[in-house]
Amino acid sequence: MPGPALARPSAICISRAMTITIRPARFPAETDSVRHLFRLYAEGLGLDLGFQDFEAELAALPGKYAPPAGATLLAERSDGLVLGCVAMRPHDGPTCEMKRLFLRPEARGLGLGHKLAQAIIQSARDVGYRRMVLDTLATMQGALAVYRGLGFQPIPPYYHNPLEGVVFMALDLAPAYQRTVMRPSRTGA
Repeated sequence: MPGPALARPSAICISRAMTITIRPARFPAETDSVRHLFRLYAEGLGLDLGFQDFEAELAALPGKYAPPAGATLLAERSDGLVLGCVAMRPHDGPTCEMKRLFLRPEARGLGLGHKLAQAIIQSARDVGYRRMVLDTLATMQGALAVYRGLGFQPIPPYYHNPLEGVVFMALDLAPAYQRTVMRPSRTGA
């Protein structure tokens, strides 16, 4: 069973006057803010997410995104405006799923999506997950570039998604030294 999420706030300076902090959402105090961001995410897709029980997900927040097995991270500007979010939830045993990576339009192009994805990946490692999966759309080229840049690889579908152009991806969360096969020395030493 995964342990508690140890997501640590991290600050990104985008100008002398503006800093963005990535931090865990505070439930129940920020439930409405997270719900609003998730709705903006869905509206931006322009698709019906009913097949994912999206309305039930919103009504039950934090739901599966609650610690210790889940997490919801927010990107907050130093003036208090929340610019974006990302979440993870348990999927199957040692596997979690990244969900709802979203940035307001004014926050795009700053590398913040990459930072949010890195932060949720670290949260998953801190909890003890060994693998992270996600799905996205082939038309979301910016998101695909972020995921590929972080090492996500295409995989077969891990659940039924009726939408066209869905790309399923996974990332091995084990540290590189654990993935390296140790070979015996040829000298016998």
